Amino acid sequence: MARKRMSKRTRDIIQSFVFFISTIGVISCLIIYLWVYTEIDETILAIEIQKSTASELQNENNELQSKIESLSRPDVIAKKAREELNMVFTQPETLQITINYDLAGTL
Repeated sequence: MARKRMSKRTRDIIQSFVFFISTIGVISCLIIYLWVYTEIDETILAIEIQKSTASELQNENNELQSKIESLSRPDVIAKKAREELNMVFTQPETLQITINYDLAGTL
């Protein structure tokens, strides 16, 4: 069985078509690669921004917690009450308890 040879024109058309398809494929792959690369880069940048924001908020939280702890000390509360609110401390009252020893024995 004899094979029929392709004409030069048909061979040129097929080669041009293959070249066109391969060029379109390479360009499409490059565009997809650049798109994925920029998406990953933007995502990493957003994560870094969120990490720095979280670090700043944690630092601010630690500062506020330290301030709360320092203000909740009894000596600081007493000083603020005296100086800012003009409060005075009263003298402690003494209580006198008398015990009836006759009744204590029945307990």
